[in-house]
Amino acid sequence: MGEHRPLFEFVDQPREEPEKIAIEVRQHEFAEIYQGFKQPGIKEQSSRCISCGNPYCQWKCPVHNYIPDWLQLAAEGKYIEAAELSHQTNSLPEVCGRVCPQDRLCEQACTLNSDFGAVTIGQVEKFITDSALAQGWRPDLSHVPQQDFSVAIIGAGPAGLACADVLIRQGIAVTVFDRYPEIGGLLTFGIPEFKLEKQVMALRRQVFEGMGIKFRLNCTVGVDIDFATIEQQFDRVFLGLGTYNAVAGELGEGEQAGVYRALDFLIGNTCQLHNYAVPDYPYIDLSGQDVVVLGGGDTAMDCVRTAIRQGAKSVRCVYRKDQAAMPGSRKEFNHAIEEGVEFVWHHQALTTVLDNAGQLRALTCENTQTKAHSELPCDAIIVAYGFRGQLPDWAEKASVSTHDNGLVATSEQQNYQTSNPKIYAGGDMVRGADLVVTAIAEGRHAAQAIARDLGVLAE
Repeated sequence: MGEHRPLFEFVDQPREEPEKIAIEVRQHEFAEIYQGFKQPGIKEQSSRCISCGNPYCQWKCPVHNYIPDWLQLAAEGKYIEAAELSHQTNSLPEVCGRVCPQDRLCEQACTLNSDFGAVTIGQVEKFITDSALAQGWRPDLSHVPQQDFSVAIIGAGPAGLACADVLIRQGIAVTVFDRYPEIGGLLTFGIPEFKLEKQVMALRRQVFEGMGIKFRLNCTVGVDIDFATIEQQFDRVFLGLGTYNAVAGELGEGEQAGVYRALDFLIGNTCQLHNYAVPDYPYIDLSGQDVVVLGGGDTAMDCVRTAIRQGAKSVRCVYRKDQAAMPGSRKEFNHAIEEGVEFVWHHQALTTVLDNAGQLRALTCENTQTKAHSELPCDAIIVAYGFRGQLPDWAEKASVSTHDNGLVATSEQQNYQTSNPKIYAGGDMVRGADLVVTAIAEGRHAAQAIARDLGVLAE
């Protein structure tokens, strides 16, 4: 029998979130901004769940987490049991608890959201996994029979890691190849530490390796190893390469001094902070500069908040529509406002203005409502317009087909199988730049399809 839970806990106990680190500290530190709930707060928030007969939160979640069930366990203080249950549907729950836009997914769908405030699902998800891992919990695969199959996964981002997690739990040997020196892909190198500290992925790597997953890092397929060799050595291959082909702003980004691509800036900053050897992404220092970031998504928010922490003189975000039309998380927008970012609405970037020495002086913009032109003085511009698919040459040679937009041609209905029946794909390189949790969901589904095709899982 579990602990007694008051019938109307959601009335007596309002929705709460953990306190944030003080603004003056946040503006200078690359560290997660929430201080974290303590156990009493976790139990109180979890107890607010009313265990709906039809849990909308569960269905709104792309991996369909058993949210009411692990909230019940958390309310009873059974954090290891809650973590076990969470891992049945999610390969990276501690990551999703930190970076998922719960305000648009599970918490938005919470029955209590409109009148009483949603249960703080994301913070509970983060806490139960962090707590279980800190207590020494690790997945137990001792009962899993080893299969005579092996799968290569190319890309150690969320889709690839989720695929590896599900496969290894089926007893299928897994080797993950990635060009970076650590796992995580953009979780490690693109998402700044004020959202996801790097130690989180470092611990997750230990967990995965303890499960038997092998990693070959600092390994670029097509350079350090031929794809033909991989295809020959493994029974199946999963591609989870993400989308790194930036949508061009036509401002000379990457070529014109002072104009940069978003990922170049973000990855370079991470490598500088942690001494990662990734020569393609040198450090871009914006301290003391007037910075303009173009775009309204989560990547743009990552850029403006990183520029603040680098010590930029001023940071403005220029977006062609209004605040309501921004595709990014409202939480991230609010964090940016708190930290000192200025937003310029209804403006579209047109051209750069250079001084006589060829250095950036300003950005010319058009007001999308009045059509008037104006100049924004700036020393640096970061273009964060999004990303498109771009298949590597070795994948094209392996007869992997793409759509006209560069995304790999496969779908859930095709069991994530590409035009090459031995190769599967999922995540952003299939659906376009999207959420971490959707990449996890696709990686897991693809792994299940691979296991079925190999005869390990029943149809």
